[in-house]
Amino acid sequence: MAELAINGGTPVRTKPWPAWPEWDEREVEAVAEVVRSGHWGGFPEPGPKAAEFAERFAAFQGARYGIAMANGTVTLSVALQACGIGWGDEVLVPGCTFVATASAVLAVGAVPIIVDVDPETFCLDVARAREAITERTRAVIPVHLGMSMADEDALMALAREHNLVVIEDCAHAHGLQWNGRGAGTFGQFGSFSLQSGKLLTSGEGGILITNDRKLAEAAHSIIDCGRPKDPEGREYHLGSNYRITELQAALLCAQMDRLEEQIARRIPNVAYLDAQLSQIDG
Repeated sequence: MAELAINGGTPVRTKPWPAWPEWDEREVEAVAEVVRSGHWGGFPEPGPKAAEFAERFAAFQGARYGIAMANGTVTLSVALQACGIGWGDEVLVPGCTFVATASAVLAVGAVPIIVDVDPETFCLDVARAREAITERTRAVIPVHLGMSMADEDALMALAREHNLVVIEDCAHAHGLQWNGRGAGTFGQFGSFSLQSGKLLTSGEGGILITNDRKLAEAAHSIIDCGRPKDPEGREYHLGSNYRITELQAALLCAQMDRLEEQIARRIPNVAYLDAQLSQIDG
């Protein structure tokens, strides 16, 4: 075997790796516009840039409503709270995921039940999920890991059979589809991270998408210190300040302008890697 580069051998690559995130004067000007406006925070919720981004991203995924917020961990706990998941309820989560998938369940007083994953996709194994259901099971959080999707057809059939809330953890699934339908649009909520390593980023941030108006109103209320968001102004929720700033939202609006082109670049790269890796034994 050739000597490793770390020991003095020839490196595979001598040029610098591409930087992430990608940005140019569009992002700079978007943030500068918000700075000049003097409206930097997220109150009143949603701010104009937060509302613009949420509407654009929800439409991009094929959902009716988007609720942008502080990060992709609180998106999960807010979704659980909005769906009425709480003390003593069991929530199925995959064993291969970031800790936030389970810690968000604990944050609302519920119990995460670890379910094994499919060895081909590393996403939730629906057959194992079925085995884990008890009389206390109220919800399931499938994680679409590394741009692979859980079996949505089997998952939603299981959810209908057992009346389970489905909150899709789409932290790695921006632009991903299952049979032409966007990730995050199958269950009650889709939860997306906008952290610095994600496919769409503002450094930190998160967004929920949903097709249910009442759930969207509840989520808006929860992230805005419990202020009522229903048309009559009568529905109150225990909330906190999970609002996204206008500076973050401005970055995201600029990043949305390049998302489709970035996805188009990734597709042939993935095909190339798949073809090359398939030639390796084992």
